[in-house]
Amino acid sequence: MDNQPKKRQRNKWLALISMPIQMGVVIYFFAKGGDWLDSKYPNTHHVYVKVLTLIGVALAFYNLNRQLKEINAMDNHKDEQ
Repeated sequence: MDNQPKKRQRNKWLALISMPIQMGVVIYFFAKGGDWLDSKYPNTHHVYVKVLTLIGVALAFYNLNRQLKEINAMDNHKDEQ
C-alpha cells in the first residue's frame, strides 16, 4: 500500500515535467505548418505562419489547462480519502 502514493507522486511529476515539451512540440508543428503554407501560397505579411502559430499557442495552453485540472482533481480526490 505504501508504494501506491509514491507511484502516483512520480506520475504527477512526470506529467508536470513533460508539459513544456508537449507545448513546444505543438507550437513548433503549427509554426512549421504555417511556414509551409506561406511557402506554398506566398503573401507579403506571412499570415499563415502568424495565424497558425497563435492557434498552436492557444491549443497548447488549452492542453496545459486541461492536464493541470486533471492533476488537481486527482490530488483533491486523494486528499478526500
